Amino acid sequence: MHRIAALLIVAMSIPAAAQTIRSTPEKLQWTLNAGEMSYVIGVNDQKMLQSLYWGPRLAPNASFPPAQAHPERASFDPPVATTPLEYAGWGAGLFTEPALKVDSPDGNRTLILLYQDARVTGPQLEVTLKDATEPVLVHLFYQLYPQGILARWTRIENTGAQPVRIEQAASATFNLPPATGYEWSWLSGQWAGEWQLHTAPIQAGTQSIESRRGSTSHQANPWFSVGRSAETTETSGPVWFGELGWSGSWRLTLEDTALNLVRITAGFNPFDFSYTLARGETLQTPPFYAGYTAGGRGEASRILHRFLLEAILPSHPDPRPRPIIYNSWEATGFNVNESGQMALAEKAAAIGVERFVIDDGWFGARNDDHAGLGDWNVNPQKFPHGLKPVIDRVHALGMDFGLWVEPEMVNLDSDLYRAHPDWAMHFPNRQRTEQRNQLVLNLARQDVKDYVFHFLDELVTDNDIAFLKWDYNRNWSEPGWDTAPDGDQKEIYVRYIQNLYDILSRLRQKHPKLEIESCSGGGGRVDLGILRYTDEVWPSDNTDALDRLSIQDGFTHAYAPQIMVAWVTDVPNYNSRSTPLQFRFLTAMQGALGVGANLNKFSENELAESRSLIALYKTIRPTIAHGRLYRLTEPAPPNPAADAAQPSNVEYVAQDGSQAVVLAYLHSQRFGLSYPAVVLRGLDPNATYTIKPLHPSQYTGELNVSGSILMGQGLALNLQGDYDSTVVVLTRR
Repeated sequence: MHRIAALLIVAMSIPAAAQTIRSTPEKLQWTLNAGEMSYVIGVNDQKMLQSLYWGPRLAPNASFPPAQAHPERASFDPPVATTPLEYAGWGAGLFTEPALKVDSPDGNRTLILLYQDARVTGPQLEVTLKDATEPVLVHLFYQLYPQGILARWTRIENTGAQPVRIEQAASATFNLPPATGYEWSWLSGQWAGEWQLHTAPIQAGTQSIESRRGSTSHQANPWFSVGRSAETTETSGPVWFGELGWSGSWRLTLEDTALNLVRITAGFNPFDFSYTLARGETLQTPPFYAGYTAGGRGEASRILHRFLLEAILPSHPDPRPRPIIYNSWEATGFNVNESGQMALAEKAAAIGVERFVIDDGWFGARNDDHAGLGDWNVNPQKFPHGLKPVIDRVHALGMDFGLWVEPEMVNLDSDLYRAHPDWAMHFPNRQRTEQRNQLVLNLARQDVKDYVFHFLDELVTDNDIAFLKWDYNRNWSEPGWDTAPDGDQKEIYVRYIQNLYDILSRLRQKHPKLEIESCSGGGGRVDLGILRYTDEVWPSDNTDALDRLSIQDGFTHAYAPQIMVAWVTDVPNYNSRSTPLQFRFLTAMQGALGVGANLNKFSENELAESRSLIALYKTIRPTIAHGRLYRLTEPAPPNPAADAAQPSNVEYVAQDGSQAVVLAYLHSQRFGLSYPAVVLRGLDPNATYTIKPLHPSQYTGELNVSGSILMGQGLALNLQGDYDSTVVVLTRR
């Protein structure tokens, strides 16, 4: 049997309820099992909590000796720095990255966190640590999920009479098994070039990825993956992986000490950060999710996909596949009006669209991006009868209705700013830096929070709105909060995001049918924090089909195709490149299909082709949204030295195995050579599959083929020229 099939059977054989916590009281140890993974911690002889194991699932009778602090290697390497501690406070000679740093009123700035007690509640373990002298408690939480994920977070508590100030607070530290030869992967990018995957050997020292921008950012995402350089591939080998669930400023630090101890610490970004705890107050850090698999990077991403669908999204554990959207932005820009939107709705419905969305320009004095943000009243010149006539027409055409909003922003040229200039984030007597002609509202303020919730609630209550495209088009520049008490202004980084989450939660509770997309000029706010409140995300403003193959490939290492909105747009596109309509559609079919092109310019042939491809997508949408994703090839850029075609192939297999979908793309043919065979994965080797290509001429094999042949010899596809593409549907007989 093929190795990947064997790994799949092993993974699927682990029962769904197989997340367990086993306590060993006499040793003060806890073994946490979830999916393919075990994680073991224990209290050592110095009463400090340390990591004992993170790796393949252990046998039920596996036993570890009592935890022991590592000895002092030299006066420069005390035990606190050489022992793999679970949550280290800065103190006792810790020179590596601390998880927690606190400034006490008496001038003490150190912590020595010692074990106090623990309790197990179902799949959750809580371990309480207390500083040796200061009245600071740290509650460490461990939550197991059946998909094979461990979530960790921390609640920091002040039990003393005087306030304490937190200067650094991580959610968790994960320690890898002591070894050399590790490599790590991360995602970086820029606006319109997000989700670029990098892999490099882990070297001695500290490496960090972070955002100081007040939001997750385009430039880096709080996801990591670690493998072994000589072993780990897309299809096999050990992988330790994780993501931080936070939508504000964050930092993830990977540290390889001189003693070959690799630690990964993530949480609030300590830059410009502090948080004061009065007596009895607490601060809870965001969850840091992690897992392990022996099935390579592909299986790590499939575990994350299942976890996102079954445990994170608002409609978990079985979110419906996303409706096909038409968004009118590229057709009309700011020039929206009642008659124009109705005409576009007619065309969208005729090609099979299920949700019609009006983008920017429908409100206030919004004729360009210089004015109107903050004034969320329907523009009476553009929509003299309000939105109702358009919404009624959209419903009559069999679609539901959505609207673009940017609730956290304000233009200086707006009634809101003229009435409340203090609501914009600012420092007193300093310039207010505009980006895209707008400022950021200080959502940490209660009055701003109340205003934002009120107008959104009123908008959805007064109109039959099924969907909000929630945009966020700039980062913070002057993160001031001058109405906060002295010394508390830096809490803005936490309180802003807490209030954002609260608004989203309350809005969804009051309007349970409402769905929301997280957009930030593309992929600037995508994380497992915002995804607890939103149903989908906009990965990039770049909709060029060739660029999107790379963007979407990187995206799927951390997030599921279900939430990845992908539009078919007009050409020439972002790179002044023109690609065929079929290539654009099949690229967008890798996720949640949408259409953003100007349908008024489509020919009858283009409308007919769009209608046919959308109808096809509806037959494979459940498999793409909820199936197992296999990245069969990397979407490589053109390589002048290559002696063959430039292929890109992606496969989806339904959870029950009944259907598989292959999407194949040819960037450019070279030297007249044939398209390489597409070797599939994740099929039943003993089953027979009926093959149905998009066009019969694009497939040159038998129509009924054994799974073992498809995973051994592969599919023979006939793609030719530049920007050719196809989709092949396989049905298990």
